[in-house]
Amino acid sequence: MDIIHRNNIHVIGNLNAPSTLILNHGFGLDQTCFKDIIPAFEQDYKIVLFDNVGGGKSDINAFSPKRYETINGYATDLAEIITALELSNINYLGHSVSGMTGVLTYTHYPERFSKLMLLGSSPRYLNEPTTNYVGGFDIPTLNSLFEAMENNYHAWAAGFAKAVMRHEDKPELAEEFARNLEKIRQDIAIVVAKAIFYLDHRFELPKIHVPTLVMQTAEDIAVPAVVSEYMEAHIPDCRRIKIHTEGHFPQITAPHEVIAAIQSFL
Repeated sequence: MDIIHRNNIHVIGNLNAPSTLILNHGFGLDQTCFKDIIPAFEQDYKIVLFDNVGGGKSDINAFSPKRYETINGYATDLAEIITALELSNINYLGHSVSGMTGVLTYTHYPERFSKLMLLGSSPRYLNEPTTNYVGGFDIPTLNSLFEAMENNYHAWAAGFAKAVMRHEDKPELAEEFARNLEKIRQDIAIVVAKAIFYLDHRFELPKIHVPTLVMQTAEDIAVPAVVSEYMEAHIPDCRRIKIHTEGHFPQITAPHEVIAAIQSFL
């Protein structure tokens, strides 16, 4: 399979730079969500951008419900990209679920990575009352979410976009995200959403042995602040920074703050 075509890969920036910066988008987005982040790093890093299968301009024919029923499928894709492009000295930025995709890939190829940056990421979205773990969601809430996706995907996309984007004073942001969600085939969106919301990779966090930056926005319905605190406590060499914006997409709503956080870490 042509991985370049499958994931719509673009390698930009300083192609001779000793370090690589991989930018991996979350659910409902594509590589263009980093457009305001890229200029700050294109002189000093080789930057790798791509679209996850099922979204953006990736090859829709590459989507397999079996492969992507867990995010291990996306971690495998990332590993194949890293191997095919012969990448090393990787500084990895993963937004939302792609933070955990990067963690899983790192555990199999630790020698390839220099640093991890997790933007609005979570190792588990479901609450676990038996251990007092708070992820932000319970089973009835998720059942309602998936039912809404199945019954009226258009209405769900509009409502979900508003809830996670916030910034009611800029409705065009949520409207654009809703349009991006609607570009995803309904059956694919449901498979991927279930893979995300049912994941549990808490046990991977102590295995991370590279410096890690966790970035958390002030108000994020998808990832409560307590989740970033949990990651900070369970990743050995971790630094946590609060991005002063609302919603789940700080690279869109507060790019300069995200840039400053990354620069202070790198």
